[in-house]
Amino acid sequence: MRVGMILAGIGTTLALVSASPAQPASLSPAAIDQGVISVRVQGSGPDVILIPGLASSYEVWADLVSRLRQSHRLHLVQVAGFAGSPAVSDPGAKVAAPTAEAIAEYIRSQRIEAPAIIGHSLGGEVALMLGARHPEQVGRLMIVDALPFYTLLFDLSATSETAIPQAAAVRDAMLAATAEQAEVMQHASIARLVKTEAVRPGLAAAGISSDRKTMADAMYELMVTDLRPELGRIRVPVEVVYAYDLLYGIPATHVDAMFRNAYVSTPNISFRRIDGSFHFVMLDQPELFANAVIKFLDQ
Repeated sequence: MRVGMILAGIGTTLALVSASPAQPASLSPAAIDQGVISVRVQGSGPDVILIPGLASSYEVWADLVSRLRQSHRLHLVQVAGFAGSPAVSDPGAKVAAPTAEAIAEYIRSQRIEAPAIIGHSLGGEVALMLGARHPEQVGRLMIVDALPFYTLLFDLSATSETAIPQAAAVRDAMLAATAEQAEVMQHASIARLVKTEAVRPGLAAAGISSDRKTMADAMYELMVTDLRPELGRIRVPVEVVYAYDLLYGIPATHVDAMFRNAYVSTPNISFRRIDGSFHFVMLDQPELFANAVIKFLDQ
C-alpha cells in the first residue's frame, strides 16, 4: 500500500484495487479449485506461493513467473471474486482471513514443505497471517508494499476500533457507487498505483470485473485488521519490499521509518526499498523486483 495514496488524497472507494498486466505472459490454465481460492502450478523445484492483492489476478506475476519457472515450482493463487473469477456463494464479511486458511489447507493437502510465500498488498496481509497463524507451514515470507495495519497510512495513531467508522464508510460507498462512478474511480486510482501507463487499461478492466461485495468486504477487513500484535509469532525470515518515488513528495527516509516502525515487533526481518515505482513494484520495476525475489529465494 503505497504512501503516495495519502498524498494524492485517496482515502475512499477502490483506492487499492489492483489487477493483471495488460498483456500478460501465458500462464497454466489448469487449476486446483478450493472454493475460496484456486491455484495454478507451474515449473519444478523449490516451492513458491504467490498471492496477488485486492482485485488482482494471478497474472500480475507473469513476468516473475517467466523468470522463475525453470528453477522453482510456482503456486499461483487466485482469490474468488477478484479479477473476473467467480465469487463464492456465501463470502461472509471477510476475505483475507479465509484466504489465509484456504492456503494453509492447500499447503497441507498438497504436502508442500516449507514454501516461500510472496504476497503483494492484500496478499501481503494474507502472507503475514500465514506466518503468524501457521508458522510451521511456511519457510520464509516476502511482503510486497504492504503494512501489517493498512490504516496507518492515514493515521499513525489508529487502532482497529477507531478505524471502524472510516472502514464502514469506504465499504458502503463502494457498494453504493453506480457502475459509471466505479469505473471513473477505478481509472483514477490505477493512475496513482502504477507509473507504467501501458498496463493501466488492463489493471482497470480487471478491477471493474471483480465482484463488488467481495471487494468491499475485503477493503473493510483490510482497514480494521491490525496484525502488529501477531507479528512476534512469525518464526521464519521476513523481507519487506516496498516502493518509493520522488512523486510521493516526501523524503524517502520518512517512508523507510514508517515501514520499520510498523514491523518493529517482527523477528528476523529485513527491508528492501525499490525506487522509481508506485504500488505495483513488479510492473513498474520488473528487473529490480525480480532480482530482489531471486536473492530472497537463494538465501
